[in-house]
Amino acid sequence: MQILPFYMVCDESGSMAGGGVDAINKALPELHQEISTNPSVADKTRFALIGFSTQASVLQPLADLSELTQLPSLTAGGVTSFGSAFRLLKNTIERDVADLKADGHDVYRPVVFFLSDGIPTDEGWRADLKELNSFRYAPKIIAFGIDDAERATITEVANFKAFIQQDDSISPAMAIREFASSLTRSIVSSATSMAAQGGEGFELQVEEQIPGFTSLSLDKL
Repeated sequence: MQILPFYMVCDESGSMAGGGVDAINKALPELHQEISTNPSVADKTRFALIGFSTQASVLQPLADLSELTQLPSLTAGGVTSFGSAFRLLKNTIERDVADLKADGHDVYRPVVFFLSDGIPTDEGWRADLKELNSFRYAPKIIAFGIDDAERATITEVANFKAFIQQDDSISPAMAIREFASSLTRSIVSSATSMAAQGGEGFELQVEEQIPGFTSLSLDKL
């Protein structure tokens, strides 16, 4: 089979307590319902959920959503270690792709939807991001910043597209719901594109405009 892995990587630091994690936890069942009940999408995609704060953890290992009854919830606490997320993501992707290939699947480059509401508290995160971006299964990263996240940091994390919450246009909770909806639409649209191409290549579908967010340029000198 042709498989496209998606990773949802969410900030679980203390600043996400209350509205932040609540919004994610409310959005996850909708994402699960939309993907799991669409066989042509579920067959071609795999989904994993990673949370990070002081440490990062795989909350939901990469799976066919049609085989799950529900997705786990996030909890908030701790500081914002970007490096822990990037290290875990690299190791997880490397293992997941190897497992999929061992099962005989053709695997497309993984896609990461990264969400944070703050500023990284660890100094070495850039080195960890560089490692993630330079290994053989380096993912395409779409980064979203909400609340106190800095434009420059979110732009640096992304290597495909970046979005920042528009000032006061919507609440952080509403921004998170739009983030989850964008991820869901991207999974559905990308899998549909894959089916249309008969497995012979496809185009990753990520929206140019997302309600409540401003698209950031990734051009760097």
